[in-house]
Amino acid sequence: MRRTFIKFLWMSLISIVGIVTLLFFLIWFGIIGYSPDIENLQNPISKSASLVYSADGKIIGTYNVDRANRIPITYSKLSPHLVHALVATEDERFYEHSGIDFIALGRAIVKRGVMGQVSAGGGSTITQQLAKQLFSTPARSTVERLLQKPIEWIIAIKLERNFTKEEIIALYLNYFDFLHGAVGIKIAANTYFNKEPKDLTVTESALLIGLCKNPSLFNPVRYPERCKERRDVVLGQMRKAGYLSQAELVSYSNEPIELRFHRSDHKDGMAVYFREFLRQYMMMDRPSRDDYPEWNMRQYVIDSIAFATDPLCGWCKKNTKKDGSFYNVYTDGLRIYTTIDSRMQKYAEESVYGHVAKYLQPEFNKENKSKPNAPFTENLTREQVRQIMGKAMRQSERYRMMRQAGASTEEIDKAFRTPTDMSVFTYHGDIDTVMTPLDSIRYYKSFLRAGFMSMDAHTGQVKAYVGGIDFEHFQYDMVMGGRRQVGSTIKPFLYSLAMENGASPCDKAPNLQRTYMVAGKPWTPRNANRRRYGQMVTLKWGLAQSNNWISAYLMSRLNPNQFVNILHKFGINNPDIHPSMALCLGPCEVSVGEMVSAYTAFANNGIRIAPLFVSKIEDNEGNVITQFQSRMNEVISSESAYKMLVELMAVIDEGTGGRLRYKFNLGGEIGGKTGTTNRNSDAWFMGFTPQLVSGVWVGGEERDIHFDSMAMGQGATMALPIWAYYMKKIYNDHSLPYDSTSVFDVPENFNPCGKEDDEVSEFGIDEVYE
Repeated sequence: MRRTFIKFLWMSLISIVGIVTLLFFLIWFGIIGYSPDIENLQNPISKSASLVYSADGKIIGTYNVDRANRIPITYSKLSPHLVHALVATEDERFYEHSGIDFIALGRAIVKRGVMGQVSAGGGSTITQQLAKQLFSTPARSTVERLLQKPIEWIIAIKLERNFTKEEIIALYLNYFDFLHGAVGIKIAANTYFNKEPKDLTVTESALLIGLCKNPSLFNPVRYPERCKERRDVVLGQMRKAGYLSQAELVSYSNEPIELRFHRSDHKDGMAVYFREFLRQYMMMDRPSRDDYPEWNMRQYVIDSIAFATDPLCGWCKKNTKKDGSFYNVYTDGLRIYTTIDSRMQKYAEESVYGHVAKYLQPEFNKENKSKPNAPFTENLTREQVRQIMGKAMRQSERYRMMRQAGASTEEIDKAFRTPTDMSVFTYHGDIDTVMTPLDSIRYYKSFLRAGFMSMDAHTGQVKAYVGGIDFEHFQYDMVMGGRRQVGSTIKPFLYSLAMENGASPCDKAPNLQRTYMVAGKPWTPRNANRRRYGQMVTLKWGLAQSNNWISAYLMSRLNPNQFVNILHKFGINNPDIHPSMALCLGPCEVSVGEMVSAYTAFANNGIRIAPLFVSKIEDNEGNVITQFQSRMNEVISSESAYKMLVELMAVIDEGTGGRLRYKFNLGGEIGGKTGTTNRNSDAWFMGFTPQLVSGVWVGGEERDIHFDSMAMGQGATMALPIWAYYMKKIYNDHSLPYDSTSVFDVPENFNPCGKEDDEVSEFGIDEVYE
């Protein structure tokens, strides 16, 4: 009987060992449960998320299903305090085991399973926790969770075989969700303390590691006292592990929690407007007329042209994976290598913010104090302002939601005029206040907007892209989305047409105000001043001074249909541009992106280059799927381009762009053009060097929101300084391949006049108009 019992015990033990061995064998090879393949193990975080790289090799963003802007960092960029806190708290024998800590596991089984001590601690190692985060779905029951455990053990062992201990720690911290959109330690450090992970102190590191136990329970924003208790527990574990002395423990435990909290999500970080544009651009469906309202047919045409001509536009709907399905930036782990340079992007964002937020906005606020209709121009009546605000109210999300809920017009109107607690944007951070929703609409309209883009003059690579002042609160992209009247920045295109028709910078025209008959109606353009009135002036002088009378004179001697055609050749795709005399003064609406691309023709011997946003896209295995090339077309002849260089450089050296020289002390060869539309509604500056072409627009959300003062509202004041600040930063950074000594590619013996000085003629003049 005894032998039979012993035999039974041995057989049971052997059977259990055999079953467990078979179970692990089946799990190891993925027959039971999920076992990731080696590729997913080597890239666990980005197995589905697409990474967006800058041209200088930095990750500037990610596209995830959860819309979190997770940015992984390496172990070398972690504070040692973080590592010490994590190991001491979560896995004290981390450096001794190979994925499974059998001592801790045995202790957990005895104390929790046998003795029923709920607070006895778990047996999961850091590697097991990482395996759970990466590859386990939330368990719906205790039984399901017990079945997941062996799978996580196998994955943990595989992780240990494929990664060093340091890489596992980095992976764990890169993937953990620290709440408030702070996915990954880099975003978490910035969200809670406005720091990089390498700069975190002992107490800050302990606080973040304390969240790993239960981030919701120990949320430092909602439960600061509970969070401090957990932080002190982590500090105690660090003392126990020998990372802190007793004196240090006492000192650190007495420190209060000091957060520099700001909520983080995919709207934060570098080049946010660009990343959002790129996401939408790559994921665009083939435009269908039925998807566009009748009032927005212009956008349908623009999108259709982009989809047909740009391989990047709708890329995800033009390219398929091995299984025949289309790519998705959220789920396919793409590597998107952009042309954005992180250094230049930083300089661009600093320049826009520095001028708009720190100078223009305070000045605009001062001017608004004396305006009864602020922030609208004093030229509007109260009834016009009421109509604008009513339209804005009807376009708001609050209005749409109340309408959907069945609220009446009277109820909605009352709600919009009832003071409400709300948080509003300021340049010093969001603040809590009380105002009516209608007043909040007016408040947000008081902020000036801006758009900036910079391109390589010869490759078309977009190096910097700033679509606005703050993406979280002002999401409308003023680089590729918004279109505004371009004013005098259109004049170089008109002059280019004149050069193509045989004119030269030295040809002369009468500087007189004239009345032209347009469609049977008189049209008399105005000019900003009467300098040299009545004289014959050169076209070079006329463009340098942005003289409207000379532009109107040229337009009267040229074919308006040819002007529309050349605008389209310059890459301006607005289908609403119609041939007319007034077109020479820039009433048409164009995007900043189109304008910057158009001006590349002047720096590139008459060849216009389309914006190149992405250089290549790889799949999640590192295979190149698509490489993108520059797209270009000849707009004007090289001879005409040389003539335009003479005229556009004169704008800077002796014309409306002169502030670049005498105020900002920028040297080197520069061409450019200022632009200001009627009543200062839009301020532009387009500038280019032999290497870079950049453009700036500044204005209000509505055309009726602007400076009433010409001194403040003109392009030379509002837009030009942003370009100047940006270029000074570029030239001062010697790690960049741009400098002020570069020169335009013009033949040495080129004569811009094309004739001897005494042969200079009047362009297309049949008679002199008095």
